Amino acid sequence: MDAGNGQLPTTLEQVSIHATLPTPIAGERNVLVTSALPYVNNVPHLGNLIGSVLSADVYARYLRQTGVNVLFICGTDEYGTATETKAAEEGVTPRQLCDKYHRLHRDIYRWFDLGFDHFGRTSTPRQTEICQEIFWQVYHNGYCTEQTVAQLYDVEAGKFLADRYVHGTCPRCGYEDAQGDQCDQCGNLLNPTELVRPRSALTGSVPEVRTSRHLFLELPRLADALQRWVDAAAERGGWSDNALTMTRSWLRDGLKPRCITRDLQWGVPVPLDGFTDKVFYVWFDAPIGYLSITAAAWSDRDRWRAWWQHPEQVELVQFMGKDNTPFHTVIFPCTLLATQRPWTMLQRISTTEYLNYEGGKFSKRRGTGVFGDSAADTGIPAYVWRYYLVANRPEQSDSVFTWDDLAAKNNNELLANVGNLVNRTVSLVKSGFQGVLPALTDAPGYQARERRLFAAVTDELREYHRCFGDIALKAALRCAMAIGKLGNQYLQESKPWDLLKEPASGRERARTVLAVAAGVVRLLAICMEPFMGGAFADRILQQVGVVIERVDDRSEVHRIPHQLDAALVERWFGGARAHRFGEPSLLFRKMLPEQVAQWRARFAGDAAARAESKPPADVFPLDLRIGRITRCEPHPASDRLYVLRVQLDEAQGERTVVAGLRIAYPAADSLLQRRVLLCCNMEEATLAGVPSEAMLLVAEKHDHQRVLCCDGSDGGDEAACGTRVYPYDEGAESESAVAMNRSTEEKLDRKRFQAVSKALRIDATGRLRYQNRYVLRTDPGGQAIHVDTGAREGDEEAMRWQGAKIK
Repeated sequence: MDAGNGQLPTTLEQVSIHATLPTPIAGERNVLVTSALPYVNNVPHLGNLIGSVLSADVYARYLRQTGVNVLFICGTDEYGTATETKAAEEGVTPRQLCDKYHRLHRDIYRWFDLGFDHFGRTSTPRQTEICQEIFWQVYHNGYCTEQTVAQLYDVEAGKFLADRYVHGTCPRCGYEDAQGDQCDQCGNLLNPTELVRPRSALTGSVPEVRTSRHLFLELPRLADALQRWVDAAAERGGWSDNALTMTRSWLRDGLKPRCITRDLQWGVPVPLDGFTDKVFYVWFDAPIGYLSITAAAWSDRDRWRAWWQHPEQVELVQFMGKDNTPFHTVIFPCTLLATQRPWTMLQRISTTEYLNYEGGKFSKRRGTGVFGDSAADTGIPAYVWRYYLVANRPEQSDSVFTWDDLAAKNNNELLANVGNLVNRTVSLVKSGFQGVLPALTDAPGYQARERRLFAAVTDELREYHRCFGDIALKAALRCAMAIGKLGNQYLQESKPWDLLKEPASGRERARTVLAVAAGVVRLLAICMEPFMGGAFADRILQQVGVVIERVDDRSEVHRIPHQLDAALVERWFGGARAHRFGEPSLLFRKMLPEQVAQWRARFAGDAAARAESKPPADVFPLDLRIGRITRCEPHPASDRLYVLRVQLDEAQGERTVVAGLRIAYPAADSLLQRRVLLCCNMEEATLAGVPSEAMLLVAEKHDHQRVLCCDGSDGGDEAACGTRVYPYDEGAESESAVAMNRSTEEKLDRKRFQAVSKALRIDATGRLRYQNRYVLRTDPGGQAIHVDTGAREGDEEAMRWQGAKIK
């Protein structure tokens, strides 16, 4: 298969699509677009790409193609303990490590046709200068305090442990593999000393507590200012529900002083006397990297301020994964507010959930999943990868990459829709008119069919622009593909291949049809460019004879209109002049089953990784049973947990379950007597000091949680407590339709359960499904498991939970 853009480049050339960098223009719309700075010590995988840089590139390209003045900034985040540790592992200096991975990142993004205006890095003199400038403003305004901090010290390693190198039990939710900076289970930010039973991730030893003097950003004193800013920015920018919910939960729970220094060598030095042996914490200095990377793009030392210190002229739109949200909506804004200077602050934020790989997780160490440096080696063009990732963008819930799905989208969507329209149109002009479309001035007039097509395409264009206005990238992509479908339908109805066989009048009609089809092709090329990149759009435009002779012409040629009509078609394709087309060439090749099997095997990793990351297709490894909650009490050591007693059948008795449901169900008695779904083959876990003997299944969407239940609302006899729940084919009438069950003697740890739960999702009726194909029921015709919404299955409230993940 043609690799599209060729091999990964090996140079450090500027990744940019502009000859000169844009500056804000008075009286026009100026948008500053950033994506979360990728950390330098790893290779980005497909989920990293769509979670930040690719999504930002799609949006920035769209804005440019609609005439908006845009600056798109990104770069590698290079300071911190992770870099120091990785450098030690590889036997190089931190600078050498950063040079290596910065080059790797730039080359990967270049291959994926990402159009940064400037792609820089944070380990620069400009970063030090601007970071220290902001610190002094914060410090002199009285928003920094000094505190003696108890830190964890690894005696074996001979160093203080950075937050992420301490693991232990989360004091909030009881998750036993929380990191020292954040719990992946409940999402709360932590300090390492808060962890229960901490251990060093470097040596596995139990660290000891030592003290050190540090600087803190006084977030509590900034809470009111932050609240006012959040309210105004969220309303003006239309923040997504998950970003707003997470930010407001921080404010609701009360802000706490945040340590902004660390006992490290690799970082921005703290310039304050008494702290010069320390550096700034990476989450203090990393967002300042947006500013310093912008500054590094110009030789003029203060030109960057036109973008970053003129909030009345510039909109800031930022893209990131959801786990980065509080740093961009709480901590960094507080830092800027504390300077008491005018800053261009976040107006719009677009966050994503997680993209998983074939039911498990991406793992470079195990060789599981596709990473940026191996995507080119598959022979799949970069623009196909881009299309697939945007089509599967995890906007509301986690999504899953599968090779079967990639092949289906390539074959059934790209090849059958876009490729078919382009190839048929260009080939018919080639065969019917020797590649030169005659002038349209004496062609027969447009008929009702053309008018209907113009109206339908214009409707899709209007929706396309509306979706981009909401940063609904997947929905905008569907509109673009709908334009291709309309073009194919038009060709099929008009049959120009038959018209070309008729006398002169038929050929004249064919000339009109092919000109209109070419108009749709050109429109489709420029509408697909944000998603699939400029190189892809140019390949189509060349085939319909659109050649860009000067760089200055590009913006006009690629401008996305708001309607398609006869005047635009005639302007594009000559009017009174004949128009020469290029040579037809295939944009896509069919992905064959044997290729899919080879790719799947190649990127599956070792056997142990496959067993860990992906549940077998022919087994259902969960022992799920109906239970009734008979007791519910607040956990004595946590404000988020309940301790439940859940009744099964007489033989199994009751199970003690610890569940983080106090926010979702503030009144403990509201859970009593509910018929819930329990996973009974979990390894016993101790959560915040209380043993938990099973796991209560909960649906989560947009940070809201509801238990899964079986309450008889879908008709039939109510299932008894202890009844086993299996996956059944929809409409199945016999036991043969049950997904094969694995022995219930196998005990699952939390990590294994999380891998399996990736295949569990809520459907549009509010019911629980496994692998999309199976409905979870007590027997083939029995009770279905659904979300406890207070509404019956299929009601609007239940439908809002479609795609919810299971915890």
